Amino acid sequence: MWTRPRRFIVFLITMEVLSVGGFAAAFAHSPQPTGSDWLEFTILAAGATVHIQLTRRQEERRRNRTKTVLIDLTAVWVFPATLVLPATVAVLLVVVIRIQRWFVARRPAHNFIYSSLAHGLAAALANLCYMAMGPRDWTTLTAAESLREFGLILATALVYEGVQVLYVGGILALGSPSPTVRTVLGSKADNLLEAITTGLGAVTAVLVVTMPPAVAIMAVVTVVFNRLAELDQLQDAVVTDPKTGLLNMRGWTESAERALNRVRRSGSTLAVLMVDLDHFKQINDTFGHPAGDDALAAVANALSSVTRPADLVGRFGGEEFLLLLPNADAAAAELAAERVRTTIAALRIPTTDKRGAQVTISGRTASIGIAVFPRHADDLDGLLQAADTAVYDAKEAGRNRISFAPVPH
Repeated sequence: MWTRPRRFIVFLITMEVLSVGGFAAAFAHSPQPTGSDWLEFTILAAGATVHIQLTRRQEERRRNRTKTVLIDLTAVWVFPATLVLPATVAVLLVVVIRIQRWFVARRPAHNFIYSSLAHGLAAALANLCYMAMGPRDWTTLTAAESLREFGLILATALVYEGVQVLYVGGILALGSPSPTVRTVLGSKADNLLEAITTGLGAVTAVLVVTMPPAVAIMAVVTVVFNRLAELDQLQDAVVTDPKTGLLNMRGWTESAERALNRVRRSGSTLAVLMVDLDHFKQINDTFGHPAGDDALAAVANALSSVTRPADLVGRFGGEEFLLLLPNADAAAAELAAERVRTTIAALRIPTTDKRGAQVTISGRTASIGIAVFPRHADDLDGLLQAADTAVYDAKEAGRNRISFAPVPH
């Protein structure tokens, strides 16, 4: 832990100290557990254990493949505990789950302890907020009262997720040399999976109160969802570049072909930009290949930040990137390319040198080639060839500049 950046260490220790106050506040307002509380705890712990033990190998594979946020689906068991159990017992359930997760975590102890505290504190504070809102007995609710209870559950879910985002997202942002929204908060698919998992947790809470034996169904559901999550991760890996998180050539080409077909049908235009980092080999030679990887990740983040949601950003290979801009003519493409060029030139990339010392890479430039459909070519291969030719023209003209492809005769 002590080899991590100072801001990472300070944030980690500060948040762990603050968690003590959060636990104390929640436990102070937690009632004494009753016999029914312990029965419900046993049911949830048994369901969680079945889920964890039957998906251990899947979780190991998913964790080994991901470098960002990992959604492990245990909210199906923890979130209902925040709704139906006292805070002390809900946190105890988190402890039971996390002890079992330790054997598949394969992470440094300080990371595992910190994330365990985040999970436990999220459950404790969500329970505190839920109880403060005055929930009612679910077995006697009228239709109108059930709407109110549903609103309370939604509010509790926001607290539960918000605490985890603050703790986990904060530490990921500080621990990464070039954090992105995806690496800190996860992808849209990650967040959708987390929302579904929390929703299933609410269903589990209703079942454990009104029909306890039916909780066994949720154990089966979580095992199936784990498998689906692994399949989704595998599909994503096929079209994603592991170093940058951008689309790889296969993923970019498939999406670009679909975008080009839409543009053809609408009679519009699109532009392809090829971005080639100038003298990239110097980074590897001077600072080492890990620094080169950090530079690629920083450029990828910069490209994503200065493009529109509809634009396609991918890694062509090596130090080259591709952008497809739907509904962009030559003028719009030139403005976008200039925005990319100046953004890359302004980057300051924190990394390490060959001896592990902290350094900052700056003053990097890029040469950008532009090809516009249908002016320069009428298919994707032709546009890529035209943009590549334009890149060479930009480099031969002195680098750090934009060049349009020649118009075919």
